[in-house]
This record gives sequence, structure tokens and C-alpha cells, in this order.
Amino acid sequence: MLVPSRRRLRIEVLIVLGLSLGQSAIYSVVQLLDKITSAPLAQGTSTLNNSQSTREYFDLTYQLLEIFFALVPVVLVFYFLTEQHRTNTGNGSVSAFTKIGFNFARPGMDMLQGFGLAVLIGIPSLGLYAAGRALGITTSIIPSALDPYWWTVPVLVLSAVRHAIVEEVIVVGYLLDRFGKFSWSVPVAILASSLLRGSYHLYQGFGPFIGNAVMGVVFAWIYTKSRRVMPLVVAHALINIVAFVGFSLFGRAVGLG
Repeated sequence: MLVPSRRRLRIEVLIVLGLSLGQSAIYSVVQLLDKITSAPLAQGTSTLNNSQSTREYFDLTYQLLEIFFALVPVVLVFYFLTEQHRTNTGNGSVSAFTKIGFNFARPGMDMLQGFGLAVLIGIPSLGLYAAGRALGITTSIIPSALDPYWWTVPVLVLSAVRHAIVEEVIVVGYLLDRFGKFSWSVPVAILASSLLRGSYHLYQGFGPFIGNAVMGVVFAWIYTKSRRVMPLVVAHALINIVAFVGFSLFGRAVGLG
């Protein structure tokens, strides 16, 4: 099996993060500084799904393009995680989907565990959001500002799934694999992964940073035991769907991870 050097892996990680959630983290910090230096944080607003055009089908096109291109770094991660090796019969590969458990090998169990995790994380998130608002450390979160078209709910579902796949595959499956190859201990790897997860939510305030960092610890710890990212994707997608679609249909502020 061809083993890349640690230097190459570090460069690889920086490229992946620079194209995805590392970039989001930097923007999030700048946005937070912008908000807290212009008004009290409690007066700020964070909108998660914005309309991008006043023309219905151009807005739909922009939404779908954004979802599609956001998933490109995930494809890059799968490419990097696929380990090339040689066997006695020739060249082969270990599927990245199998390596991190992003497949349909056990759909029933993944759905059940995902639902349980969604309840475990989702309900406390609502309380944390309310507490953050009361303490003035969390902005008002608007999960969706899309106009009510026929495609709004399907696009919000796709957006929810997209966020779940990007975050869990990159922040958990990919980074924990690479951190392991850097010889980092499991607690240090989980801490780094969780702090990254919290950092790209900083634009929402300090409450979401704390909540998502804690969520990251739970998810990463579970992954180290199961080596399956699919239950995490299911849980994250369910939390997002409830928030995005629930707000769009009922207009209620919903806490979101």
C-alpha cells in the first residue's frame, strides 16, 4: 500500500479545509467581529438559507448550484481517502465509503441511531438557543428566508442533507482519519474536530459555538467507537430538516446545529 508522507497529508488537509469548512470558519470569525462591533450581539440576525434572486426559477437555479458545488470538497475527500494498494492479483482500492461507514450497509440501524442522536442533540439545542438569546450571546437565527414557492421545501431538505454530509464526512470521517495519521491522540483529535465545528458557527454567536462544539465531541466520540459516519449524517440531516422546513412552514424560531 502506498503511504503518503505526513507533510503531504498536512498540505492535503489545508487544501480540503481551505475549500470548505476552514474557509467557512474564517468567514464566520470575521462576521462575528463585524456583528459585535456594530451592535449588541443579541440584536444581530443570522439567516441560514437566503433567497438569491427575486425571480423564482433563477433563485431555484442558484440554490441547486450552491448545494451541488458545496458537495465538491466531499468528493475530493472521498478521492483522498481511497487508499491505493497492490495485491497479488493486481491493483485495487479500499472504498472511502466503506472506510468511514458512509454507505447503506446497515440502513435500519443507521436510521434508528440517527433518530436517537437527533433527539439527544436537537432538544437541548433549543434550550441552549433560548439561553443564549436571554444572555445576549446568540443572534436571532432565521433558518430559512426563502420565498414560499413549490420547490421551497424540497430545496430546504436538500440543503439540510448537504450540510449534514459536508460537516460529518469532512469534520468527523476525514479529519479524524488524518489526525490519526498525524499520530494525534484520540482526545486531541476529537477536541480539534469539535472546535472546528464550533468555529464555523461563530457567526451565529457564542451560544451556537458552544452547542456545536459539544455536539462535535459527542459525534466524534461515537464515530471512534462505530467507525460509521452515516448515523451522524442522518441525525444532523434530521435536525436541520426540522429547523429549515419547520421554520419555513410555521414561521417559528428554531434552534439549529
